[in-house]
Amino acid sequence: MKRNLLIATGLVLAGLILYLGISGNRYQEEGSDDDRSNQAIDSVSQATEKRYQKLEIRDYEGIRLDPSVGPRDNSIAGIQQVNIEEYELQITGLVKNPLSFSYEQVLENKSYERLITLYCVEGWDATILWKGVRIMDLLNEAGILNENSNVIFHCVDGYTTSMPLEIIKARDMLLAYSSNGVTLPESLGFPFIVVAEDKAGYKWARWVNEIEISDDLTYEGFWESRGYSNEADIRR
Repeated sequence: MKRNLLIATGLVLAGLILYLGISGNRYQEEGSDDDRSNQAIDSVSQATEKRYQKLEIRDYEGIRLDPSVGPRDNSIAGIQQVNIEEYELQITGLVKNPLSFSYEQVLENKSYERLITLYCVEGWDATILWKGVRIMDLLNEAGILNENSNVIFHCVDGYTTSMPLEIIKARDMLLAYSSNGVTLPESLGFPFIVVAEDKAGYKWARWVNEIEISDDLTYEGFWESRGYSNEADIRR
């Protein structure tokens, strides 16, 4: 009987150890799922903290700034690496004098700083301190031939989007080269991103290398031609 009792006790202990082992593995797996979920949501957490760049400003006039790099890359062809020594920004289309600027020549224009929130259709947003030049300054230098025009932004990766000239003028939109006090990151569109205030994120063209004035008022860019709204207004 004593021997049988020892055997029974051993089986109970073995079963308990096995249960604890399975439970522990389940807990670890659930923890991993939670981690992945937290990274996907990317609220103000350690995941957010890791996305700040070195020297990036985190507060501006009492307002908390978000990291200028989004939770994930959603570009159409991956993050572009632009050789700035060979880079040119073209101003083309319905203008008196088509122009070509080097990166440094664009930066010679008067700069402006603005706190503007980017709203992505994926459900996240980022309030960022942008610094750049007025798009209208560049267009006016080339000489606009038709005020009732559409402005098409062409990008290094083949991406395009457009907005009416009157909207760009009314919003006084910037072509930004800095975010939160640092040089625009490659993942955000270095050398230039369109700061399309009050427009959905797909209007914020990145890696811009050409600005075209067009009489095609219904032009549809990459996402617009795939069913996204051409107006892309943010309603808050």
